[in-house]
Order: sequence, then structure tokens, then C-alpha cells
Amino acid sequence: MSASAAAVPQPRSKPRAFLRLVMIEHSVFALPFAYIAALTAMYEADGSIHWGTLLLVTVAMVGLRTFAMAANRIIDREIDARNPRTAGRELVTGAVSVRSAWTGAIVAVVVFLGAAALLNPLCLALAPVAVVPMVVYPYGKRFTNFPHAILGVAQAMGPIGAWLAVTGDWSWDAVILGLAVGIWIGGFDLIFACQDVQADRAHGVKSFPARFGIPAALWGARVCHVVTTGMLVWFGAATGAGILYWIGMAVVAVAFVYEHRVVRPHDLSRLNRAFFSVNGFIGIALFACALLDLLVRGLTP
Repeated sequence: MSASAAAVPQPRSKPRAFLRLVMIEHSVFALPFAYIAALTAMYEADGSIHWGTLLLVTVAMVGLRTFAMAANRIIDREIDARNPRTAGRELVTGAVSVRSAWTGAIVAVVVFLGAAALLNPLCLALAPVAVVPMVVYPYGKRFTNFPHAILGVAQAMGPIGAWLAVTGDWSWDAVILGLAVGIWIGGFDLIFACQDVQADRAHGVKSFPARFGIPAALWGARVCHVVTTGMLVWFGAATGAGILYWIGMAVVAVAFVYEHRVVRPHDLSRLNRAFFSVNGFIGIALFACALLDLLVRGLTP
């Protein structure tokens, strides 16, 4: 194929390539918990869903996550090029240029800051704090064996920020939910990192599995998910959740058990099923049950 022929479809594919770069579909992991926080705060405030606020929370979450993923890919592009699993990523292959990735990242963070400004002054004031761990995380694997903890801190801010977006006030209930989310995501990042142990060790990339081994990482993930379950129970008790929320918790507990049964130290063949399918299901299932519970208890659309 000639260079001119190959160049024809590229302008139309650039947005699609950028969306692949930031894996926009993975917003399903954090968004449901931000919604749980926002809707619970609305229920406690006046019992009504404020759709404009919910829309701004969505825009802020997607904007910040898009920035985080773009920054991650930019910072890690040389590491990705040396790892067979990640060598096909868009910045490595040239499907997305570094300049385009930075442009997308800047647009995304501006969208995030704009949504925060429209929510309330406290959200805008704290917005830069939320950006910091998003940039620190990809550098973490260069200086600590626990970059998964940095990712957990970054993800914990979602529910806390969503609650602040609704009320403009600090809430320890939101902190409980935020910690549950952070520990949950940190735990499944331990599982995900197991597939890169050989490449990480070969190239000096730091991670818990690379330092302590896959069996230790999987045990660490189990502990994280036991703690996550406890934190979600704590959140439900603290906010007076009803029976439907607890049904959702039972579903989450079963999903965690399944996740840890399909991934074994010497068999990572089903890791993607555990990482993508099960964890995506956990967020959606608990959100659906929590939403129904709030509606039954009196939350009005």
C-alpha cells in the first residue's frame, strides 16, 4: 500500500485511536462508585436526584480519568515498548503521536477543572489535589515496589469528590467508600501486574509481583478484597442501607470469590476475565442494587 493511500483514513481514525489509548471503556470501574456516593449524598440532603450535578460528576470523572490514562501512556511509552504485552500500544506503534496524546490529556484536564468549577468552590479548590496522584502513579514503578498503592489513592478520590460535588461538605461516609474503591482497585492491579513479572524484572520496572513473586501478589489481592468487602459493609451500615444494598453486597462477595478462583500462580490464562469482566461486573452490580435501594427508600428522580 502506498504512503498516500495509507494516509487517507488516518484523520478519521485519530479520535478512535486516542479513545483506545485511554481505554475509555474502563470508566466502568470507577464511575459506578462515584454515582453511589453522589446519589447517597442526594438522598441524605433532600431526597431528590439532581441530574445537572450528576452530569457534571460524570464529566469530571471521565475527564480526570482520560487525563490520567493519557499521562500514564505518555510517561510509560518507553517501558511499554520493551514489554511484549504492551508493545502494540498506540504511542509505541505511532497510531497516536506524543503531541496528540498531550493535546488530549490537556483538553481532558481542562474539562475536569471546568466541571469542578461548575460544581462548587470546594471541588475547584481540591481539583489540583486529585490530579497529582494521577501523574505520580506512572512514575511510581520507577522508585517503589508499591505503585499499586498510589493507584489506590488516586482512585479513592472519586467517591469522595462525588460526595463533595453534591454537598460541598466533607463526609467520612464518603471516605469509607473511597477507601473501599481504592483498596479494591489496588488489589486487582496486583493481579493485573502478575502478567508482567518477567518483563518488569528484565527491565528494572518495580512492582509488588516483580519484587515478591506472583503467589505473594495474589495473596495480597485477596487481603485487599477482603478489606474492600469490609469497607463496603461499613459504608452500608453507616448510611443506613436497606435490603437491596445488602443483596448487592452478597453478589459482590461471590464475584470476589470467583475472581480469586480463576487466577492461579501458575495459570494466568484467565487473568483478563478476572480483571475486566469480573471487576466491571462488581461495580455495575453494586451500583444497580444501591440505586434500587435508594429509590425504594424514597430517593426521587
